Amino acid sequence: EDLGLETIIDKLGNVIIRKNATRGMENRKCVVLQAHLDMVPQKNSGIAHNFETDPITAYIDGDWVTADNTTLGADNGMGAAAAMAVLEDNSLIHGPVECLFTVDEETGMGGARGLKYGLLRADILLNLDAEDEGELFIGCAGGINTSMNLNYDKEPVPETGYKAFKVNVTGLKGGHSGLDIHLKRGNANLILNRLLINANENLGVLVSVFKGGSLRNAIPREAFATVLVPETEVATFNEYAAEIQGIYINKLATDDPGLTITVEHTNMPEFMIDVDTLDDFLNAMHQVPNGVKSWMKEMPDIVETSSNLAIINTTDEYIQIKTLQRGSNDIAKHELSDEIRMVFGKTGAIIETSGSYPGWKPNNKSEILRVMQDIYKDDYNKVPEIKVMHAGLECAILGDTYDHWDMISFGPTIKFPHSPDEKVHIESVDKFWNLLVKTLEKIPVKPEKGA
Repeated sequence: EDLGLETIIDKLGNVIIRKNATRGMENRKCVVLQAHLDMVPQKNSGIAHNFETDPITAYIDGDWVTADNTTLGADNGMGAAAAMAVLEDNSLIHGPVECLFTVDEETGMGGARGLKYGLLRADILLNLDAEDEGELFIGCAGGINTSMNLNYDKEPVPETGYKAFKVNVTGLKGGHSGLDIHLKRGNANLILNRLLINANENLGVLVSVFKGGSLRNAIPREAFATVLVPETEVATFNEYAAEIQGIYINKLATDDPGLTITVEHTNMPEFMIDVDTLDDFLNAMHQVPNGVKSWMKEMPDIVETSSNLAIINTTDEYIQIKTLQRGSNDIAKHELSDEIRMVFGKTGAIIETSGSYPGWKPNNKSEILRVMQDIYKDDYNKVPEIKVMHAGLECAILGDTYDHWDMISFGPTIKFPHSPDEKVHIESVDKFWNLLVKTLEKIPVKPEKGA
């Protein structure tokens, strides 16, 4: 509004801003620049940071910008910043431009889902939410949430013969459950489950609380449990925790070397999970699919389907399990969800699927793809890589609503989104901006009516 630009806010909070073409560019196709406004709030344990009130502490670390023990918000702050820079800079040459800033992308793509047809006039969508400079994305995976609530009976805490401990699994990298799922990083929920399933079976360890992960689209970095250990088995339990830590440190030495498992005394809990439900839960967790399930035949280095065992939380009534499946097509995505349903169906859990969104089918004949390939080759003497992303992009949903759009997703290099290690490469931002500006200059002419 301060720039005198037409601004629309829809009922969901999506913001649309229009900028007229520069002189002589009025006949070009209209372009919508799109980014989402929300970020994934992740912080390292022990850090006092309130994401609703505290600013992100960003700093330069060599060639990168990162944040102090929290996610940076480069996903998708870089895209939003680029779109705002286009709106503000009157020295740029471009045809008609619309900027679409969506809400709630990280929690289910609610802004894109609820966007009404007819609000936008564009013919081309440039999604500014990719995270590898030099790569143009022409497709993405779809996703579906599969959640389970496993009811349990509260058992009284034994009056004697047990000691209470808190088990902490920390130090893992975590990361984006789509972009980083192939990196063989540790899943804190599964590591903790490995310790508890054997301790329960061999030592008679009981469990009161199991809590791990915080977001469905982030690989869980930390998990915690409150357990009761027979007094006669305390030393053995500590030895076993150290043994499990050693096994996983060795297994994750190359890809995720920071794992720590600690066992500390704690107060007696108010109740325990009944033994039968605990057995069902731990065994189901041991069997549930997690990580990469299959790779694309057409692009062998791209994940086809995957699952993330994202969140475990013990409430007063049930154990809550939340997972996210991704797939390049709806059939593969739903088949993987069905596998998880079958595993937990044997426990009697109440199972629900939600938030299903489609994949984005590649269009190798895209006109804007050819334009951007030529620009990149001319400027950097190499052809950009053409890829399909194993993560959800709003292109899939927006393209389902505006099915005539020609769409590309691109961005600067951002590493480790959805984790406190998130960082953006400074030099790549310059290349990203250069490609965006030159693409706007070379947007194709809009065909005359009847042509």
